[in-house]
Amino acid sequence: MDFQNRAGSKPGSGGVAGGSESNIDRRDRLRKLALETIDLAKDPYFMKNHLGSYECKLCLTLHNNEGSYLAHTQGKKHQTNLARRAARDAQDGVPGKDQPLMLNAPPGTIGGAPIVPRKVAVKIGRPGYKVTKIRDPTSRQLGLLFQIQYPEAADGIRPRHRFMSAYEQHREEPNKAFQYLLFAAEPYETIAFKVQSKEIDRAEGRFWTYWDPDARQFHLQFFFKSERLGYAAGAPGVGGPGVGVVNPGRAALMGMAPPPGLANPLNPFGAPPPQQPAFVNH
Repeated sequence: MDFQNRAGSKPGSGGVAGGSESNIDRRDRLRKLALETIDLAKDPYFMKNHLGSYECKLCLTLHNNEGSYLAHTQGKKHQTNLARRAARDAQDGVPGKDQPLMLNAPPGTIGGAPIVPRKVAVKIGRPGYKVTKIRDPTSRQLGLLFQIQYPEAADGIRPRHRFMSAYEQHREEPNKAFQYLLFAAEPYETIAFKVQSKEIDRAEGRFWTYWDPDARQFHLQFFFKSERLGYAAGAPGVGGPGVGVVNPGRAALMGMAPPPGLANPLNPFGAPPPQQPAFVNH
């Protein structure tokens, strides 16, 4: 470096270097020393992109030269990510950098853990479906019956389903008034139905699924929970056990016997008739 034109210097001699110049010179010397001792070609996280700059695949950082990347590898962020990757590899049974391979491991294993091949299924399209609105004749609960056709489903494959919140999907604007019911079975595409975001009645006999392996048809039926307690007396899954309060008007419309003590079953606010005196002949 040329220091002869700096303040406090004598002609023909080097001047006093500042802090920034000293740091630049120190980093350059460390970079040259590191390049002599470290082979970046053996670093699995070192990558040169199409723009000519360098990237750290572990930390997803961008660097202009090798020295910047080497300085990054000695930093806290890179070392922390290395420790996390080693801990995860140890948990999964995959040997890391400082974990030697097991030479006597049985074939088909890595680090003693079996290798599970990843399934790559080719999607063949959407399955056929039929949706039917249903109503329970006793409890008057509304529900839905789904019938999904999987004629090309492989043997041993059972369709799966799950309810998904509107905030989990990214295709439509989230609306808390709706939820999604998903069906999946290989090799068909996953399909979803948009239903009301009401609580599902999961009592015994109210929610059931059935897979017919012969017809290759999956059935799912459920009912929404009634929002009014005592909507129907004695109805399973409505109001819970011990609830016997019935709306007299609805009971009359449903063909149920009116509760004792009411003069008019269509008028729930009517007062009970007075007790008639009983005459006995002596």
